[in-house]
Amino acid sequence: GAGKSTTLRAISGLQKPQSGSILYGGEELVGLPAKEIVRRGIIHVPEGRRVFPDMTVAENLKIGAFLRKDKDGIASYVYSLFPRLKERSWQPAGTLSGGEQQMLAVGRALMSRPKVLMMDEPSLGLAPLIVKDIFSIIRRVNADGITVLLIEQNANAALRIADYGYVLETGTIALSGTG
Repeated sequence: GAGKSTTLRAISGLQKPQSGSILYGGEELVGLPAKEIVRRGIIHVPEGRRVFPDMTVAENLKIGAFLRKDKDGIASYVYSLFPRLKERSWQPAGTLSGGEQQMLAVGRALMSRPKVLMMDEPSLGLAPLIVKDIFSIIRRVNADGITVLLIEQNANAALRIADYGYVLETGTIALSGTG
């Protein structure tokens, strides 16, 4: 109800904002189709993983690179971040654990070589050890030069890795500052 997921959907072009504009690199995004926003390097990892359960891990990853010609090179980067996915590349995504599915959802997004990776509640429903792994990967992805916009209920974990944070209350920024 605070507007976190709605904000990401608006940036992604999946939902039109009620008012205002969304600028990226000086360009207005409101009104652009979602695929055009993806072409600009803004990728959304929605809440709830949403992998293609009947497709293999490798097939799910390739879908993330549908706009890229160098799919294999990108896959090696993703597999370096998530070695477990490489071990299970042949396995249907629906048979993976919740944590592995979250890794796959993030990996699929990374396959597009994003400039901005927007993540909606990546720790939701995961065991604490898996949450620690996911946040470690988020930190590494950011260190590799990808801007990360993280929406997260687990404020302590998010602020530990954040350069800057915002607290939303019913669509309004209530607090902001460094992590």
